[in-house]
Amino acid sequence: MATSLPIDKTRDYSRTYSNMRVPNLSKVQLDSFQWLIDEGIKEVLTEVSPVEDFSNGRFQLSFVDYRLGEERFSETECRDREITYDVPLYVTTELWTRVDDERKLQELFVGYIPMMTSSGTFIINGAERVIVSQLVRSPGAYFTANTDLVTGRKLASAKLIPYRGTWLEFETSQRDLITVKVDRRRKFPVYLFLRALDYTSEEEVMDLFSDVDNDPIHSYMKATIAKDIHVENQEEAKIEFYRKIRPGEPPSITNADNLVDSLFFNVRRYDLGRVGRYKLNHTFGRNEEIGDKRTLDRRDVVNVIKEMIRINNNMRDADDIDHLGNRRVRGIGELYQNQIRLGFVRMERV
Repeated sequence: MATSLPIDKTRDYSRTYSNMRVPNLSKVQLDSFQWLIDEGIKEVLTEVSPVEDFSNGRFQLSFVDYRLGEERFSETECRDREITYDVPLYVTTELWTRVDDERKLQELFVGYIPMMTSSGTFIINGAERVIVSQLVRSPGAYFTANTDLVTGRKLASAKLIPYRGTWLEFETSQRDLITVKVDRRRKFPVYLFLRALDYTSEEEVMDLFSDVDNDPIHSYMKATIAKDIHVENQEEAKIEFYRKIRPGEPPSITNADNLVDSLFFNVRRYDLGRVGRYKLNHTFGRNEEIGDKRTLDRRDVVNVIKEMIRINNNMRDADDIDHLGNRRVRGIGELYQNQIRLGFVRMERV
């Protein structure tokens, strides 16, 4: 349910008249918090719902709706009593017992959440606090180029950064080898990674890059395939990928499939966000609606490698990572939402 924030009226004590009205400088904070109340909490509940019973799967808990209760004390009383200005959060849940096929609907009290005042601040233990918006790098793909000191060539590298989840870092060596790091761990040739993403053969991989990897001197995919461990089929590729990411653990095809799925295709663990998906589609020239597709697509990995080869072949320039177009403002509503998400994830584990 939505709860409207009170808007403070501006009082003008100036002696001279001005045609330019002073804007509400707290509006950014107020609007961001209003988004949290209207949509942000609902997004979190949708992400974590349903919660399954880990032991035998007998129970399933779904979050249906939520509402905010009335404040216990006013802003003035919270300042005088040195207490927190907050409101109770109630969540309507549905418990499904699979054995009996019985469903129970009940409203639960989750806890108190601090409420924003009309001036865009929070009152914590009687003291007013402000959450400052952050200027962060947007999710998406970023391409850079470094000059090799030995050969003088421009070698491309790339980072595929999600809003939440596993980072992918790609590099080009002076021997035309393209490698990838998964979550800043061990580095291995990108061909093994492509095979783990269900590309079936060397011929299929070569055909994917035939339109850009056509330099007569430097053939990047041929060098990458020649350097890689040759695997016969998809199962071997996924098991070898599992060994690279989880060394020391016994590999199996089931564990390898679960690892690939959880790292890149599980909505709860990997999220590009609407901004990240939009920037990827814009970078790669894909005219697709964003919708709910916010996980990684294996075409995204192919397109990242293609752009790196284009930079290596001087077909395009690298990105300016310090450009403000590659930055975004993370407001109070988004920061607050992350903390609520963290609380629900911890509750799910318990």
